[in-house]
Parts: sequence; structure tokens; C-alpha cells
Amino acid sequence: MDQILTKRVSMIELFYDLVFAYTLSQATALIHHLEHGIVNPTSFLVFAVIVIVFINSWMFQSVFTNRYGKSSWKDIIFYFIDMGILLYMANAFTETSVQHLQSFFFAAGLLSLTLMIEYLIVYLRSNNHHDQAIAKVFSLILLLRTVTLFIGGLFDNHAGRWIAFLGIIISWLLPATTGKYTRQHPIIFSHLLERLTLLIIITFGETIIGIADYFRPQTFNLVSVFVFLIVVTLYFSYIVEFDHLINEKQRHETGNLLIYLHYFNLFGLSLITVSLKFIAEEHANHNFAVSCLYLGILLFYLGIILASHYNKQRVQLSKQLNLLVLAISIVIAYFICIQSSSILVITLTTTILSLLNTGMMIRLYYKLMGTK
Repeated sequence: MDQILTKRVSMIELFYDLVFAYTLSQATALIHHLEHGIVNPTSFLVFAVIVIVFINSWMFQSVFTNRYGKSSWKDIIFYFIDMGILLYMANAFTETSVQHLQSFFFAAGLLSLTLMIEYLIVYLRSNNHHDQAIAKVFSLILLLRTVTLFIGGLFDNHAGRWIAFLGIIISWLLPATTGKYTRQHPIIFSHLLERLTLLIIITFGETIIGIADYFRPQTFNLVSVFVFLIVVTLYFSYIVEFDHLINEKQRHETGNLLIYLHYFNLFGLSLITVSLKFIAEEHANHNFAVSCLYLGILLFYLGIILASHYNKQRVQLSKQLNLLVLAISIVIAYFICIQSSSILVITLTTTILSLLNTGMMIRLYYKLMGTK
């Protein structure tokens, strides 16, 4: 039987995403606070761990729904339970210290446990040995994460915390090794793509909120226009790639590359969001603010370039060439901004950089339209 190529995103999935809009904003707030002009490295570590837990949990749930979700009462109840846990988790890391994560670890362990139970139900009910194999391997990954997170939640010491961190990282990376199982029941690519683009739109919403201060009557000026253009061109680059250039009718895909490349987009956008505020703050370290901004831009565009693997045949990109062009343009713009303390120069230079990269995406789009 042919693989199903489409699946409707359900209303419960969209409702579930509303919680992630809140959790992502709470996580990003961890790196909004400056100490001596920079973000404390511990805050970056806590931020990275928390975002990985949130997004990895979202990925586990989305991939499960993609393969096995039927919008049944069972699925809906699990969604609501997970949403409640996520809301608690989003308020369990107000301290930017690794010593204050016990509540977060314990709640994250509960979330992993509910996800594991969903896969166990598939394992017990399915008569398809391929689905049983997939359910078994994901249950084991989630079991590892559940146990290590509970250890971190129960033991308030360095050993407990590092066991939890290790479990988070290993369970984040292990799904990339499951290809030999998941290829036997490929994901519905168009559904996963739509889910991921919605997640990015949520993250762009956080960016829009972050730049809102530039548009107050007392602060609005040319810099405000450039900041808005930076965000618009980044968004436009994303939608041209993921809404126009990409071939959503992929068959026999595990979705692993599509999932992991979006971590670059998500971390990149988070850095861009806070950096666009830092560059306007007098007490922010200039080199730190500019470096965060350009690291975020690099990560964001790297995710887009990696996504070209899925492009329609007529608009395939040369990854090496595009990475070289991106690297050169970012290095030039970065050094211009480092040398100048003027926020006008920084935003103008970054606007030109993002316009050039967006222009490359638009050229590919018109190339695609011209071959139809």
C-alpha cells in the first residue's frame, strides 16, 4: 500500500502549541538579563538545557501523532495532561542557576513518562512488528530520559544534576540513530513540515514581542525600521524555503534531518531576539551583543541551507557554495559591526546582510516559478 502523503493538523495540536508559545518565552527570558554587560554562561547552559527538553518533548509528541495519532479521546487526554505539566515546567526555572532545577527535572520526568506510556500502548496494541520495533526503541529512549530526570529531581547534588543533564543530551541525540526502524514506517512529511513551521512562527512571535520597544512613540526612528526589516527578511527567507522551495511530497523519510536542522533555526532566533534588545542597551557589552546577534543569524541561515536537502529538483542548492557565501558575508558584516558602536550602523549593516540572503532565496523562487 502506498504511503500516506498528507495528514491534517488537528485543532488539539494547535491548542498544544499555544503552551509552547509560553514555554519558549519563559525560556528565552533566561538570557535576557545581563551581568556586567554579558549573559552569565550558567544562564546560557540552563537556557540550552531547558529549550532542548521542551523542543525534544514537542518533537517526540509530534512524531508520535504523525505516525499513530487519531485525535481519539485517549490522544486528547494525553495532550491535556502534557499541557498541564508543561505549564508547570515553564514556571519551574525562575532561577538561572543549576542549583534550582529540581522541580523542573521532576516535572520533565513526568512529561517523559507520559510520552513513554503512549509508545508502550502502541507496542502492546499493534500487530505490526515494524510499529512494535519503533514503539519499543522510543519507549527505551524515553525510559532513559525519565529515569535520569527523576534522579535529577530527587537528588539535590552535583551528581544528580549531571546525571539529568547527561540523560537529556543522550535522549536528545539517540532518535537520530533510529533510522533502521523508522524507515519501515516513514513519517508523513507534509504533516511534520507543517508542525515545524508552526513552531517557528510561534518563535517569530516572541521575536516580534522582543522588538516592540523600538516602536514606541518616544523611541521610534530609522533604527526601528531597520530592526523590523531584519526580522521581516529572516521570516521571508524561512517561508520561501519551507513553503515554496521544499518538496513536501517526500516519501520514505524518517524526518530526522528536518527535525534536527530546526534546532539551528530555533536557537538562532532566540539569540537574535535577545541580541536585538542588547544592541540598544547602554550597559550591554558591545562585542558580546554583536557576537550574539551574528551567531544567531549564522545558526538561523545554517538551518535553512541544510533544509535545501529536501528542495524540489529544479532548485537544489549547492550546500558548500551557499555555506561559503553565507560565511563570507557574515564575517564581513560582523567585523563592520564590531568596529562601530553606532546602533544605526549595526542595524543597517545587518539589514543589508539579511536582504542579500533573502534576495538569493527569492531568485530561487522565481527560478522555480519560471520552470512551471
